[in-house]
Formats: sequence, structure tokens, C-alpha cells
Amino acid sequence: MLSLNDPLLLKTQLFINGEWVNGDSGNTFPIVNPATGTEICKLASGNKNDTNTAIKCAQNAMQKWRQLTAKYRTQILKQWHALIMENIDDLALILCAEQGKPLAEAKGEIQYGAAYIEWFAEEAKRIYGDIIPSNNANQRLLTVKQPIGVVAAITPWNFPNAMITRKVAPALAAGCAVVVKPAEATPLSALALAELADRAGLPKGLLSIVVGVDAIEIGKALTDHPLVRKLSFTGSTKVGKLLIKQCADTVKKTSMELGGNAPFIVFEDADLDQAVQGAIASKFRNAGQTCVCANRFLVQRSVYQEFTEKFIEQTKKLIVGNGNTENVTMGPLINTDAVQNIHALVTDAERNGATKVLGGAASELGSNYYLPTILTNVTPQMRIFNEEIFGPVAPIIPFDTEEQALELANATEAGLASYVYTQNYARIWRFSENLENGIVGINEGIISSEVAPFGGVKESGNGREGSKYGIDDYIEIKYLCMGGI
Repeated sequence: MLSLNDPLLLKTQLFINGEWVNGDSGNTFPIVNPATGTEICKLASGNKNDTNTAIKCAQNAMQKWRQLTAKYRTQILKQWHALIMENIDDLALILCAEQGKPLAEAKGEIQYGAAYIEWFAEEAKRIYGDIIPSNNANQRLLTVKQPIGVVAAITPWNFPNAMITRKVAPALAAGCAVVVKPAEATPLSALALAELADRAGLPKGLLSIVVGVDAIEIGKALTDHPLVRKLSFTGSTKVGKLLIKQCADTVKKTSMELGGNAPFIVFEDADLDQAVQGAIASKFRNAGQTCVCANRFLVQRSVYQEFTEKFIEQTKKLIVGNGNTENVTMGPLINTDAVQNIHALVTDAERNGATKVLGGAASELGSNYYLPTILTNVTPQMRIFNEEIFGPVAPIIPFDTEEQALELANATEAGLASYVYTQNYARIWRFSENLENGIVGINEGIISSEVAPFGGVKESGNGREGSKYGIDDYIEIKYLCMGGI
């Protein structure tokens, strides 16, 4: 068991209708620390019956919640935020144990996730309608915004805290209730958030957490149920497409934050030291397991060698190990399948002419660890150029002209994030406007914030999380036409 200041934050049951329950089946499954391979605890396993119960309770709970003032909802959300910040050390330990990222990075995620709750607590008071100038003197036209209904949220294992708050906070702020299905590998952060929401005074049924070993069964219960009016999903493009199809029968509104293949473009006039620091931050954060991770490094040929040398030098300074160990800067991957998948990409690249200049192998630390890796002589024909890596591997590709860089950058069905390093402000505007991505980092490697819209184009999904736009996906616009005036 974890050594927590508040042991009650480590939950081993499902949270449904404000109660901690063992689930319909009574079955359990182990939660394993990827850094050590040891079992943290056994957790109750939910199923479709638990999911359906949570949905019905959510529908009942939101009938009163939606009628309460925005100011009241704001106060509850702010109390939740305060409790998260008060318990940040315990929450970081839980996250580090179940996911593997370094403790400092885990604490950063808790702060980041809490920021969405604080932000949308304020946005609850800014859901404005409109008065529309009428084309008829006897009519008055206006719009009001109302909560969409019960929201289902399916979240991934790479950010088990923040991917939940980004969805739950705007939904609650808008007046909705939420049923969350967290990844079965990392559910403990979700359950700890639910415990703190309960302590903050969130009414029963507004937030339920259903997790189980049969993700397909739970997911289908969420997509099939007619009371669920909105599905928000973060995960792979393959699964996202399936969920969209399943939601079609009941015409649910969907938000999809799917896979990425982010280009990191370095022009010859860039500040190379700044570019290398951005590359390290973007590529190796969370061991490369982020959807906005730099996936392909496109470097202008005139600075290709210098950038590569500086990048190698800084990458060698990374310390790989158990995230709960002091000074470790990169933890393990989530499981051995992840290690095998990225090593297969590296092997394929080498077989087709790429040069391994750093790493390129599993670490001796354990089966879930992979060394920070840099490949040169990578070409667009290789799998590693075209597929999302989701690991600590950086392929570097040279280019000659701006036009060629743009063509390479856009040569993917993904369109989530991209990064551009240049001191030419005309190029910044021109190039950024032509990149087919929802997010562009300009001379910056860390781009996500609660105040900015997060989301992609093309097959990277739809909808936006965070910012003033983030609440739009949880409301419906109702038009009122008043006659006889």
C-alpha cells in the first residue's frame, strides 16, 4: 500500500451515486506499478449493469443541479479545487505509482488538472445567451444556453488526473452530470478525485466513476444508453472512430481528442539552444507518452548536424528510473506492450536505413523501461515517420526549403499539435497558418494550458477542451421566438 498522509484517498471500490460500492459482479482486478511491477491494490471491477445504474442516477441528480444558480455551482467547484491543492502530495504519489511518471511531473499534472476546475468554476457564471434583432416588429428573438444532459467521459492512462478534470469541470459547470470510465491501468487518480469532489459537497449522482477490465462492455453501455447525450473521449484514433459509430444510433454529441503525429520544425534561423530545450520538454515528457509529443523532427539541412549534436548532448542528461526516486527525469512506459511497439518502430527504421545515434534498446532497469532514443537518416517512407510513436524515440529528418518542410509536416492524417522554431516573424505567420494542426507551438515546447483551446483537426478529432470555448460542447442553444408584442 502507498504511504499517504490521508489513506482514505486510495480507493478500491467504484464510486456510483455518491457511494463506494464493490460492483455488480463482485470481481476485482490488480492495479500494478509500472516502475516496479508490484501490485498496488486490488480494485472492484465494474460492468454494464454498474454503468447503467450510474447513468440513471446521473440523470436524476442533474435535474436539481441544472436549476441551481451558476454561483452555487462555482462555489462547489472552487471547494473541489481547493481540496485537490491541499492534497497535492498524496495525489501525486498515487499518480506516480499507477502511471510511472516522475513525482515532480506528477505533481505538475495535479496542478494542471486542478487549473481546469478553477477555470470552469468561473466560466459557469459566463454562459450567456443573446438578444437577436428581430425582422418583425411584433416579435422578440432570444437564445438561452442549457446543459446538454448526462455526459459520458472515457479517459486514457497517460494523464489519469488532468484528462478527467478537463472533461468533468466544464460539464459540471454547465449543469450536467458525468459518468467517467477511466483507463483500467490507472483508475486510482480518478477515484481520489471523486473522493475529494464528495468532500467538497458535490451532490450525489453528479459524478460517478465506473472502471472495469472489460472496457468494451462499459464503453458500449455508455454509447448505447439514450440518457447519455454527450460523449467525450481521449485516446487512440482507432477507438475514437469506433465510439463515433456507436454514438450515431442515438445521435450523441461527441468530443474526440485522438492521436497525433506532431512535427517539430527547426529552421536555420532558429535559436538552436532554445529549440533543443523545447525538443527535450516536448519529446521526453511522460516518457514520450503524450498525444502532443514531438513525433517527427524536421530540421533544415544547414543546421541539421549542429542541432542533432546539441540534442544528443542534452538527451544524455536525462535520468531514467522509478519516478518516486529523487532526480529521476523519465520514468517507465506503461507496460511491456508499449516497449515492444516502439522497439518495433526503431527496428523497422534501422532496417530501412536509419542510424541509431543514441539509445534504441530496452533498459536494464526493467521490462517497462526504454532508453531515450535518437535516430538520424530517417525518411518519410519509414513507419516511424507515419505512425504515432508514443515513446521516448526522436526521429530526425532533414529538409531544404520552407515548402518542403510544410509538405513533410502536413503529410499525415493526424492534425493535433505542431512546433515551429524560427526568428523570422513573417515565416511564423505564413507557416503557422498553413500547418494542418489545431495547435501550433512557436518557439515553445510546452503548449497546453487551461486558458487555451486544446484540440485537433483532420483525424485528430473534434471539439476543444479548456478556454472559453471548452464549455460549448456541454451546452445546447435554445432559440425562443416571442410573438404578439
